[in-house]
Amino acid sequence: MDILKRESISSLLQRTPVDWQKVLSDCISCFGCSTGTLHFLVANTDILKLQAQIGIPQFLLPKVSQIPIGKGMAGIAAERREPVEMCNLQTDTSGVARPAAKETKVEGSIAVPMMLDGNLYGTLGIAKPVPYNFTENERNELVKIGEEIAKHLA
Repeated sequence: MDILKRESISSLLQRTPVDWQKVLSDCISCFGCSTGTLHFLVANTDILKLQAQIGIPQFLLPKVSQIPIGKGMAGIAAERREPVEMCNLQTDTSGVARPAAKETKVEGSIAVPMMLDGNLYGTLGIAKPVPYNFTENERNELVKIGEEIAKHLA
């Protein structure tokens, strides 16, 4: 993980308004990824709304623009309130990833809930174009970034 990029993410969250696209871009870069999404929970609903994305094919945007909690990697991470990871989304048979997710062409992927004080604020997802298992340290850092984002949304 790139420490300078990690510090950049924290400093971006101090700006008003927050440039969510840049936050996601730096997060993707920090972990050596190529693709990512940032979904915010719509108040008083079970819907995650796309706030920023990088690398999602245009034809998939309608499918990822609103995700019900419990559906797909982001929705399941939100439902479980814990990270959901796949070493290779292309060969996964668990049913966690939606069939359209394979169209992203990514393999190693992770979605983490953005939590603060037990409350869900959204999800952060990043992915690599190769099979990859995120380390415990990387998962913990992503959870911390999610918490930092949630503090801004609270």
